[in-house]
Amino acid sequence: MLRWLCVLAVTVAVIFAVVASAALPKLNMAREYAEETSALDAIGACNTAEVQYNSQFGRYARSLTELGPSAADARQGYKFALTGTPPGYAITAVPTSIRLRSFHSDQSLVIRESYGPKPATADSQEVSPRPRVGVLP
Repeated sequence: MLRWLCVLAVTVAVIFAVVASAALPKLNMAREYAEETSALDAIGACNTAEVQYNSQFGRYARSLTELGPSAADARQGYKFALTGTPPGYAITAVPTSIRLRSFHSDQSLVIRESYGPKPATADSQEVSPRPRVGVLP
């Protein structure tokens, strides 16, 4: 009886390990997708805030704190930086993990992406639209 219980416990542990090893990569992909989506949303919000700031003050904000406290909040998985440039501004979102994309945008309102260790710049490719999961057309 005791031997049968030990065999059953080992079998359950092996099945659990197999299921967990199959599910972990999917969970990591879902987390990365959520972090990237959050970063893209934050850059879009900063672009909108910059347009409003420019219409009110006649120039673009030169830092995230100039846009207000909510703009300065960091999103999980990304570090944001906003700098003033001669024609306007540049905002970058650099991942804290090397597996994710980095993003860049400026007064053109175009969001650009870069895969790998180099951060996105104004010369990087435009973000390609991703299908929204669970949303009907």
